[in-house]
Amino acid sequence: MKKIRMNIRYSWIAIIISALFIISCSSDENETSYAPAFSSSKSNESKKEYVFGVHPLHNPQRLHEVFSPLMDYLNKHFEDVSFKLEASRNYAVYDKKLYAQKFDFALPNPYQTVNAVKHDYKIFGKMADDYNFRGIILIRRDSGINSITDLKGKIVTYPAPTALAATMMPQYYIQQHGLDVMKDIDNRYVGSQESSIMNVFLKHSSASATWPLPWIALSKERPEIAEQLIVKWETDSLPNNGLVAKKDIPVDVINKVSSLLFNLHKSKEGKVILDRMVLSAFEKADNTTYKPVNDFLRTFSKEVRPLK
Repeated sequence: MKKIRMNIRYSWIAIIISALFIISCSSDENETSYAPAFSSSKSNESKKEYVFGVHPLHNPQRLHEVFSPLMDYLNKHFEDVSFKLEASRNYAVYDKKLYAQKFDFALPNPYQTVNAVKHDYKIFGKMADDYNFRGIILIRRDSGINSITDLKGKIVTYPAPTALAATMMPQYYIQQHGLDVMKDIDNRYVGSQESSIMNVFLKHSSASATWPLPWIALSKERPEIAEQLIVKWETDSLPNNGLVAKKDIPVDVINKVSSLLFNLHKSKEGKVILDRMVLSAFEKADNTTYKPVNDFLRTFSKEVRPLK
């Protein structure tokens, strides 16, 4: 009987230790990213792994669903290197990683793109479809809101302060149409595009700002949301999200990645990958491509709020 009690005690100790281990492993910023894959194969061990960081276009789970096929495509066309997708739970975490050069390749928003240049990244491409890179402001169809000035004193939600299309551009639009953004409305930053949309849907805010891609995706998945919300206002557009690479990455690797991405729309397989992103193509870009973004940021920081 004593032996049985001792076995039970040791079993409970083992369970507690296992539980503590699981908790400690899952507490790393609640990040969603692929873990490295280990193999006994010498060829896999010798591969150089590049981390590809995509900014929070979507929440981490959805971002992996959308961009994992692109990583698979790149891995299929490289023998000596591999690519690992990394998502971040919010813009602040992504910014910290990007500016600390934790990513080898990245797909940042245009604001992050121009800042990445200051942190030893090179712009080599971008998403096409610039007409989609604009801010939209959603309201409920039954809200009774007709003009921007009707938002005075009300809550407006955004993904994050550094979201260009989904935050800065809508805030500039509001500023240009009769309200002082920093004084006349209650700005709430809720962490993701989907959260911003859901806040107005659930009547936690009077309006929400986002950009077309997450709105289109969520509308398809949740038609009841599209039935109750309407895009009331939209901003002008700017150059779309950029593609950057660390300057110390071999030129031949950057060139091959560029070629694969820029020709993606020419194959059936590539079109399927792009369709997941609601994108027609990737295209070449450099620093001069983003001059309109720098011009906008100067105006925004002068007329709306300062940028760090």
